[in-house]
Amino acid sequence: MTRHVAFLRAINVGGHTVKMDRLRALFEELRFANVETFIASGNVLFDTTSTVSVAMEARIERHLAAALGYEVATFVRPLVALPDIVAGHPFDSFERDGHSLTIGFLKDTLDADRCRALQALETGYDEFHPSGREVFWLCHGRISDSKAWGSALDRVLGKLVTFRNVTTVRKLAAKASATAFPLGAAGAARTGAPPRR
Repeated sequence: MTRHVAFLRAINVGGHTVKMDRLRALFEELRFANVETFIASGNVLFDTTSTVSVAMEARIERHLAAALGYEVATFVRPLVALPDIVAGHPFDSFERDGHSLTIGFLKDTLDADRCRALQALETGYDEFHPSGREVFWLCHGRISDSKAWGSALDRVLGKLVTFRNVTTVRKLAAKASATAFPLGAAGAARTGAPPRR
């Protein structure tokens, strides 16, 4: 069996609330093993013999929609992939500069049109770096003060992404490794978590 992480988009927004024991039970109903929730924001770890992320995402989405009555976009990654994902950002000095770094998990790599649209959102406050099925978002201040956050970003990416603060992803990645690894040149991240999407 291989351990995976499911990042769920907007499971507890819009008046919806799913308790973590309920969420774990829903994943166990799918016959996933060793189900564990991490922070009450839609991060679920589980073991499975399946290795096809797309198939797992579709299966989880169908089950959650049937059980909860609304759609929950799901983004699955192998747990062992998270250290490399976190280490893959290009913003080495963001901690030292006091900036916020957020990782967006995508369904698929962005096409050229979406990359251009994302680049058009860049200002002196926001920078974006797509990389495979992730997009790194550097915010030169608080996410809540960004003009890109919310409707502007939704117009470009829609439901194709869910974001997590780099600190959350680092803590999840640490579960895949017995030893901590640095985030850029300055060590532990000091970032504010964006509103959960």
